Amino acid sequence: MYQNTTVKPENSPFVQMLLLLLIAFGGLVLFGILGIVVVYFHSGFEGLKAAAASDIRYVNDFKILLVAQQLGLFLAPAVLLAILERQKLSGFYGLQLPKAGLLLWVALLSVCWMPIMGLVMEWNQNVVFPPFLKGLENWMRSMENAGAKTTEAILKMNDIGDFVINLLVIAVTPAICEEFIFRGAIQRTIFRIKTNPHVAIWISAAIFSTIHFQFFGFFPRLFLGAAFGYIYFWTGSIWYAVFAHFLNNAYAVCVAYYLQLRNQSYSDTDDMNLPFYGYIISLGLTLVLFTAIRKITLAKQQEITNHI
Repeated sequence: MYQNTTVKPENSPFVQMLLLLLIAFGGLVLFGILGIVVVYFHSGFEGLKAAAASDIRYVNDFKILLVAQQLGLFLAPAVLLAILERQKLSGFYGLQLPKAGLLLWVALLSVCWMPIMGLVMEWNQNVVFPPFLKGLENWMRSMENAGAKTTEAILKMNDIGDFVINLLVIAVTPAICEEFIFRGAIQRTIFRIKTNPHVAIWISAAIFSTIHFQFFGFFPRLFLGAAFGYIYFWTGSIWYAVFAHFLNNAYAVCVAYYLQLRNQSYSDTDDMNLPFYGYIISLGLTLVLFTAIRKITLAKQQEITNHI
């Protein structure tokens, strides 16, 4: 559940949302400049130009810019909002240390939902626009293809060192930065506007998916964002959502590394299909585990309340 250790009244949620937008813009500029400086000292002007153009020969410099973007656009606004509200991060976002038992439940849930999320991704990628929107569809698909090529270049790993770096860049950094802004800051702020947790969770999930600018991956990200949102709302600690987000991204890195060890392309994951009943089992287990996590967290909250 959302916690509120407020000593003084907070700014209105509309002011908070405006602050988030302003800080995000400033953070993007500031951390972008810092990223550019780091890349310049690492590879010079040629590396900077190539990284900005997503040249795979300078993929490590591109990763530096990605991390800088995550820190400036996502993490900085969330942290500074709490500071401007004169609140401790621990109370503002719920930073209680996670319990091992509940982490295991979240891990099981994250594993079980992967097949059904993959099916949703497949359906989303096969969406066909009506004829009068064919131009828009072609433009979107060209963007998707360019993004896919960049992703495949980033996931190219030659050794265990590259694997660890990719875990940090693709799994750890986005899990922390994106959960703090989308679940911690945005979901919390929307909840103050409309005190219906489902509305707050799904709107923040829609924003989370939209900001990735990948239409043919919109719906799986929407459902993932909602899943992270419910985990955060039920547990009251953002670390469980961060953990689930990390597992989702780390899975992609691990699969890519495994395939490359077998001299296969990351695109070969498209051929890993389950029989249809496998997706039904995935969906059923996902719903069961969501229900179990909700009951566990509600029971613990009731136990705490009874001891007060």
